[in-house]
Amino acid sequence: MKTLFAAALGLAMAVPAFAQMSPAGVWRSVDDKTGEAKAEIRITDEADGLHGRIEKLLKKGADPAALCVECKDDRKDKPMIGLEIIRGGKKEADKEVWSGGKIIDPENGKEYRASLTPVEGGAKLEVRGFLGPFWRTQTWQRVN
Repeated sequence: MKTLFAAALGLAMAVPAFAQMSPAGVWRSVDDKTGEAKAEIRITDEADGLHGRIEKLLKKGADPAALCVECKDDRKDKPMIGLEIIRGGKKEADKEVWSGGKIIDPENGKEYRASLTPVEGGAKLEVRGFLGPFWRTQTWQRVN
């Protein structure tokens, strides 16, 4: 009986840890150049791939009514709060990497191919944007 209880307890503790190894959740984006927190992003994993929207602006002096004036597609002049910055991306087979989607930098309007990789047990998310042969990586922190 003790063995069965220990096994059930171990499984119950492992499920939440496994669930955290996904980009789904709320993340604090951190500027890779300044180390400053920029925004909180909510990522959802849906049938058509990942979707990530800005929930809160954290950058000092950020205007909560700001619009994405640099965006060039359907996001042009849309409010930053609620702006979808991640579109698409699916989990790669046998890897903890979600790729094939796009991410936009609303500060300059550039859209990049994206890969997202949960690290440190899902406490952090490596967000890598690719434009041609060039890439840039930010490490976001999970918001509890």
